[in-house]
Formats: sequence, C-alpha cells, structure tokens
Amino acid sequence: MKHIFLSIFLLCVIAVNGFSQQAPPPDSTYNFTVADCINYAYKHQDTVVNAGLDVKSAEYHVKETIGQGLPQVSGVASFQDYIKIPTTLIPGEFFNQPGTFIPLKFGVKYQSNLTVTASQILFDPNYLVGLQGRKTYKELYDRSYTRSKIDVSVNVTKAYYQVLVGVEQLRLLQLDIDQLKQQADETVARNKQGFVEKIDVDRITVQYNSLVTKKENSVRLMELGYELLKFQMGMPIQDNLLLKDQLADFQLEATGADAANDTTVYRSRIEYSLLETQEKLNEYELKTKKGQFLPKLTANASYSASYQNNSFSDLYSADFPSGYIGLTLNVPIFTGFQHLNQYRQSQITVLKSQNDLIAAKNGLNLQLSQARITYVNGLQTLNDEKKNRELAAEILRVSKIKYEQGVGSSLEVIQAQTALQDADNTYIQGLYDALVSKVDLDKAYGRIK
Repeated sequence: MKHIFLSIFLLCVIAVNGFSQQAPPPDSTYNFTVADCINYAYKHQDTVVNAGLDVKSAEYHVKETIGQGLPQVSGVASFQDYIKIPTTLIPGEFFNQPGTFIPLKFGVKYQSNLTVTASQILFDPNYLVGLQGRKTYKELYDRSYTRSKIDVSVNVTKAYYQVLVGVEQLRLLQLDIDQLKQQADETVARNKQGFVEKIDVDRITVQYNSLVTKKENSVRLMELGYELLKFQMGMPIQDNLLLKDQLADFQLEATGADAANDTTVYRSRIEYSLLETQEKLNEYELKTKKGQFLPKLTANASYSASYQNNSFSDLYSADFPSGYIGLTLNVPIFTGFQHLNQYRQSQITVLKSQNDLIAAKNGLNLQLSQARITYVNGLQTLNDEKKNRELAAEILRVSKIKYEQGVGSSLEVIQAQTALQDADNTYIQGLYDALVSKVDLDKAYGRIK
C-alpha cells in the first residue's frame, strides 16, 4: 500500500511540474513615454514591418535586375531508350529499284546528351535602363517605408494623447465627485437639523449618482483607450501598458504655426517625395518603351557531349562532342505598331505623373493652411474654455456661500454645479482637439520623420 501511495504522489508531482512548464508566461508590463511607444510601433506594427519587408524585397529585385546582365549558364542532360528505332523511307533509285521506297532504320537504341549553354548580353537598351533606374526603384520603397512610419507615429501619438486626456478627465470628475459628496453630506446634516427641505437632499443625490455613473463609464472608456493605443503600437492587448509622460510635458504654443507663408513646405512632405520618385520611374519606363525600337546583341556558346550505343552498359564508353560560339542580333522591323502605341501610353503616364505633382503641391499647401488655422483656433478655444472653467468654479463657490448663509437656494447651487461639469467636458474636448491639431500641424510641416 505504501508503494501505491508513493507512486501516486510521484505522478502528481510530475503532472504539476509539467503543467507549470506548459503554463503561459505572465503578461508583460511596459512603462513608456510617447517616444517609447512610437519606437515600439516601428518594430511591431504590422504596416511598418511589412513596409520594411518591402524594402528588403526591393533590394533583391535590384540584384535580380543586375543579374540579368551577368553570364547566363544552363546545363541539360537527356536520355532516350528507343523502343522502336525511327524508320526512314529511302527512294528505291539508290538500290536500283526505281519507283519504290526502301524502309531503313537509322540510329541506335540508346542515346544520351549532356549540353552546357551560355549567353551574355552585349547590348540591350532595356537592361541599360533597368540599371539606371534601380536606385530610384529602391528609393520608392524606402520612402514608402518612411511614410508608414510617419502614419504610425501620428496614430500612436494621437492615441497616447487620448489616454492622457482621459486621465485628466477622470481627475476632474473625481474632484467634482469629492466636492459634491461633501456638499451632499452637509445637506443631509442640515436636513436632519431642519434647516433645508428633503427635496434639496434629493436634488443633490441625483446629481451625485449621475456623476458617479459618468466616472464609471469614463473608466471603461479609459480601458478602451489603452487597448486602442496598444493596437496602434502593435502590442498584444493583454500586455500591461503604463504611460510615463504627463500632459504638463507637452507644450501648446502659437509659435508652432509661424511659418505659414512658406509655400515650399510641401517639399518636406513624404507624400510629395513619393510622387517625385514615381515620376522618375515612369520616365524610366518611357525609356524602356523607346528602347524596344533598338536592336539587341547577345553572345552565346554551347558545348554538347553525345553518347550513342545499342548496348546500355557501353553507352558512355565513347562520346561524340559538338560545340559552337556565336552572336545573335535581334532587330525589330515591324511589330504591328505595338511598340509605338506602348511608347505613347508611357508618354501619357509621365504627363499624368507631372499633373499629380502639381495637384499634390496645391493640396499639401492647402492642408498646411487648414492645419495652421485649426491649430490656432484650437489654442484660442482651449484658452477660453480654461477661463470658462475657472469662472464656473468661482460661480459654484459663491453659490455655495450664499446657500450656506441663507441668501441663496439649493437649486442655484445645483445649476452652478451642472455648469461646472459642462465646463469640464468642453475643456477636456478642447484639450484633446488642441493636442491632435498640433500633431496634424507637425505632419503638415513635415516635422514628423
């Protein structure tokens, strides 16, 4: 019996040990600034990661283009077992039998060939254009990678600000709740003493319960804000993220929009650079279509070893080699106007690229003006809302004093408290709008790299 219990104990220990080894690791915890979040997103956000892979793929494509101009060598090995040797009809005149055909079999049962061929481009306009455009081709993907990083940086920063603003909103709500709780306790005490009516207690209780519910909803929205930020970063939702920065670390100043008269800011935008790169590629494509009218010269060589025998065991006892070297000149004479029409289509593509650049320049300048005006208006609105909140807090303070001294009503205090809550809401919204407009302004100026 002791052996049975010992065996069961050992099995339990092994099972517990195996479970502990298979248990998932605890969730990771990060304490990040906004810069840390952006750097994390550069390494984990799928759009940035895929854009980086596209850059790597472009490097291989460039090497592929270069490889087309290197010697091309291939080898072929073949083996044939002629179950039936081909028959050829020979005119009977060769055998003094005019008017007839004599069937003869030429060849042997087993044949094998080993062939090596090589070719080298000597002149090919398309290859030369490909070499000229290889750097521009890679540049396109490098700039696409930069655009992905900029977009991710903007999205992460906005999500980070949203969480910080949510923290500030919870702070203001808690201040209002604490103040309202104190006022409610005082009102209940005064009601017991007969100084205020029951309806005054009910009014303030309703407002208090409403404010508590609003805070609970805000806490849940805060959790969603954290998840949105982690999603923008490419971080697993189950990981824990703490924010190191605070709202006080970010300064909102009107000087950020001073350079509004600079009409060449669009050149610092990655979107414009991408269009410029695309225009260059279209011009190279036009050169490629033009090169189709020119001849192509290729050097080629081949060496082949041929083996033939009626006995399989003696097939490779003797070989009959052959080889050659030569040049191939391919001259396009008439292709049904296909090359001409392809060339004209490429010309139109280049013209469209030029039109896109003009439209992009105007659009980016317009976007800059919009971002500047939105930012300045947002700052003005935020300052006004901050003053309004201070005034609402002062009105509430005076209303409470009047109520305590018996020269004011509880309804006046409730209205002042509601006005303060409304001022808090508009201040929080204005704060978020100003922060987001600052991000959009930095993007419009090309400051985000």
